[in-house]
Amino acid sequence: MRFWVGVWFFALAMLAGGLAQECLSGSEIPAATATAVTTTAQRFYDLSARGDVAALKSEAMPEVEANFGGIEQAVIGYKSLFAEAPPSDTRIFVLDATNSKTNWQRADFYCGIYNSPDRVGISIPNLPPGRYALTIAKSRAQDPVTLTMILQDAGDNSWKLAGYYARANSLAGHDGTWFEDKAREYLARNERLNAWLYYLTAWDLLAPVDFISTPQLDKLNDALQATRPTDVPTTAVPLVLSSGGKSFKVDDFSVVAVGTEFYIQVKYDAGTRNDPALLSQDNLALMKAVLAKYPELRSGFGGVFARATYGGGREFATITAMKEIQ
Repeated sequence: MRFWVGVWFFALAMLAGGLAQECLSGSEIPAATATAVTTTAQRFYDLSARGDVAALKSEAMPEVEANFGGIEQAVIGYKSLFAEAPPSDTRIFVLDATNSKTNWQRADFYCGIYNSPDRVGISIPNLPPGRYALTIAKSRAQDPVTLTMILQDAGDNSWKLAGYYARANSLAGHDGTWFEDKAREYLARNERLNAWLYYLTAWDLLAPVDFISTPQLDKLNDALQATRPTDVPTTAVPLVLSSGGKSFKVDDFSVVAVGTEFYIQVKYDAGTRNDPALLSQDNLALMKAVLAKYPELRSGFGGVFARATYGGGREFATITAMKEIQ
């Protein structure tokens, strides 16, 4: 289950060219501010655990309240995981971007001592002037989950919801470190696509959000980028595969759990075709085409999860074990 929810865009690490803003962490944060931010973050976590979307929405900044659908989806999807246990650890950072009259093209915040193992970088494009807090709450329940929020100071140390990001920290009982170790094993066997997919899954499970940088995440990102095959599909540049006289435009590879196994998920554009029987045939043909091009996937995954998108966002999915794809 993956939800990408937030107000701002992805920036992977501390990049040159942006104007650094002030970041406070730990004992640098005034006691009154730390108490107000921590209390607000805990209240929002509790509302999420109860699935109280209406109350959470009422605590949001106006521009977030007006576009609350993605956050509502995340709250509903993760409610049971939030409710398993309260957060055992909450980190807070106070971000000061008040010294401008217009949106920052990219606001870079460097937290902690530069080059120290505990440093954190946060990079947020198109950030309106203001004072913000980033809170990261980790639940250590049987199914761990991280809730990261961006809060905006609405005045008098009153904090409103400005960004909301929920991520599970394990997949089929395995955490990001396990996936990172498996990626190294596949890389040692020169199975680069398997390695990249496992590194990518490790990133999704270890990084609380995609716009934060730490030494550990930087190292993982370096491995991810170095392993990435040149023909990995994207929406902008799909991978075209042919099978049975048909061409398929694949726009995404990812890893999903099916029971206790991991399947390679393949998404493609089926155009206007909407007949379930024909889509089922197409999905099987696509699976064969993917495995013909990347036979290493048979050693890395238990099967293929094919997802055809058609008719303006509708989907038809087929799940097939590797041994049944000949």
